[in-house]
Amino acid sequence: MFILYAVVIGLLLGLVLGGRPAGLAAIRFRWGWLVVLGFAIQVVLFSAPVTEQIGALGVPIYVGSTTLVLAALLGNISIQGLWIVALGAFSNMAAIATNGGYMPADPGALAALGRGPETVYSNSSIVAHPALQPLTDIFAIPHGIPFANVFSVGDVLIGLGVVVALVVAMRRTPAGSESPPESTSPDRSSAAS
Repeated sequence: MFILYAVVIGLLLGLVLGGRPAGLAAIRFRWGWLVVLGFAIQVVLFSAPVTEQIGALGVPIYVGSTTLVLAALLGNISIQGLWIVALGAFSNMAAIATNGGYMPADPGALAALGRGPETVYSNSSIVAHPALQPLTDIFAIPHGIPFANVFSVGDVLIGLGVVVALVVAMRRTPAGSESPPESTSPDRSSAAS
């Protein structure tokens, strides 16, 4: 849910900086279906009935779905800001892959949410000595704030990249729209006749 904050911040910042929502239509994102498929797999995978039934297959399915999203991001690296999103996704993927297919959640971050170590999400795990610990879920949106959850440096990079992509797109003049005139001085050729 961390990305929802990034979308709202990106849209508001884009407007404050003189951008227009119409600029978002100019984004040409290829392979968007991979992102939709990757996230759809995760939504199904992390639903309680599926998580209980899938067992050990959950880890490779989770890693595979995350790989689909990362592949789509890399295919769109030319869109400003998406290289930051891809870096964040790669960071999360590295932490997940080196910790057995789960994102380690810091007990202190969980405590900030008002949750104990026994309450974790199906894609998270408390690990005594996680590999790549600085890349794991070591931060928390505090309890009481909407969508409070633990998050990682990778999530911060993903959010930052989304903000950059939205602001840059909103500040572009959409194709077919009028651009501001280059000069306000009168046309000298008509004045001479």
